[in-house]
Amino acid sequence: MSVTTVPIHPIKKGLLTKIWLGVMLIVGAALLLAYTGTQHAVVNGSTNEQFLAANADEDGVETTASGLQYKVIKPGEGASPAVTDTALVKYEGTLRDGTVFDANEQTPMPVGGVVPGFSEALQLMQKGGEYRIWISSALAYGEASPGEQIPSNSLLIFDVTLLDFISAAQMEELRQQMQAQGVPGAPTGPGQ
Repeated sequence: MSVTTVPIHPIKKGLLTKIWLGVMLIVGAALLLAYTGTQHAVVNGSTNEQFLAANADEDGVETTASGLQYKVIKPGEGASPAVTDTALVKYEGTLRDGTVFDANEQTPMPVGGVVPGFSEALQLMQKGGEYRIWISSALAYGEASPGEQIPSNSLLIFDVTLLDFISAAQMEELRQQMQAQGVPGAPTGPGQ
């Protein structure tokens, strides 16, 4: 009986290296996809507490004693507003899913007259500063929904620029000047 022999061709030089590189590339791509999918789940599928815990580990994110999280995008200069001051801000507010619920290019806000988390963030900023802030529902509206655009227990995310601020005394002086000049629609102050 005769056995037919089939010649086995030698493996070309460098082919094994190419195969291993291909395998490593596929494994790397699979790991990247798994990580990206996990990050998406953390952003959209986790609870607010899980989201904030993961967010606290991101580069540049600071967490205050109250639980407010912020990241300085651009530092400002000078003093910070007090709770009794009025701040002139530019902001955009979004929910975790990216839905914009409010935005304004330039609006005055009483620092003590906004949700506690926003007030705390304004008091950390300096004129010209740009911050991204993450406000837990406990520091925002909690179970009370202020409207259809913000569901109850929502975590709020703001990009805020502190354009300027004035003290309560300066605001009162402006009010009195406007009243003295008889400016229509001038604020008359509380109880007047």
